[in-house]
Amino acid sequence: MPRYHFNIYDGVTFLDKKGVELPDVMFARREAIRYAGVLLEEGARLESLGQEWRMEVADGANLILFRLDFLVTSSPSISPLLE
Repeated sequence: MPRYHFNIYDGVTFLDKKGVELPDVMFARREAIRYAGVLLEEGARLESLGQEWRMEVADGANLILFRLDFLVTSSPSISPLLE
């Protein structure tokens, strides 16, 4: 069974050295979305989300298969309130 690695970049780099075995890339995509939701919820609760957050999913040969991006962009009307 193929192994997939879920690397996180959010101002700090977390490389998933262990990875997880999943049947195929579609299962990896579902797991990435589920895992990203958990991490984003945790980060939002801690108010530690930076301006940019991404997850790259790589195979066992470290080839990036796909990427999830999450970007927080403030509206110009409320930007002064966030500074």
